[in-house]
Amino acid sequence: MTIRSAYSRHSARSLRYSHLSLVAAAVLLPTAVPGDISGQSLRGSTSSLDRQNRAARQHDFTYIATPAQVERFVNAGYLVRVPQSPDYLLHNLSFPYARPEVKLFICRLGPQYKQACGEQLVVTSLTRPRNQQPRNASPRSVHPTGMALDLRRPAGKCRAWLERVLLQLEGSGVLEVSMERRPPHYHVALFPRQYAAYVDRISLASAGRYEVRPGDSLWEIARRHETTVTRLRSANNLNGNWIYPGQVLTLPG
Repeated sequence: MTIRSAYSRHSARSLRYSHLSLVAAAVLLPTAVPGDISGQSLRGSTSSLDRQNRAARQHDFTYIATPAQVERFVNAGYLVRVPQSPDYLLHNLSFPYARPEVKLFICRLGPQYKQACGEQLVVTSLTRPRNQQPRNASPRSVHPTGMALDLRRPAGKCRAWLERVLLQLEGSGVLEVSMERRPPHYHVALFPRQYAAYVDRISLASAGRYEVRPGDSLWEIARRHETTVTRLRSANNLNGNWIYPGQVLTLPG
């Protein structure tokens, strides 16, 4: 199917909230981040737009202007198709394409949201070329770069779950999120390099391993993972306390 044909196409269950929200947060969030969201909000700001556009420049992303340019980016592999899934719904998307890391984000968040809420996560926008932006869109929107997505705002505890997870991820430095009201949705600008590194850390942790980051100490790593410095040394054949960023440690069982 061509981009132009895709462009013309318009394509409460019970909630186990208190337990499953913790499960999903544990999967989404690295153990090194406390997840304190008390100082954050979803209101959006000029500084948030600054961070989004700065990230786009750092990634050397192009602000795509036309549907034809979207097609060229897809053919070059810079944008990938996001498929439909039982876990999430792509609702009326003219361009179901995004940066690969955005696709990864949706494929990870969708199943967790469905497990927590018993319903599909609804994605209402991905890449939008500049000449297809809605009238109320900011001229500084990063949707034309392919690094952004919009999520429909759910109701009740599903809304609380989703907002908590998005704000915790924002606190981890992998995205910026704001709540828009016309129509009600969350605008998420994902930072691809940071998110990819974050997923790598989670994958290591799930395999019982940990990558040392700047400022880490054996004592702090042991505390986060509910073990002791002695056991960490033994599991990694360390004679002292010296570790270095990028070093991968085996975590005791």
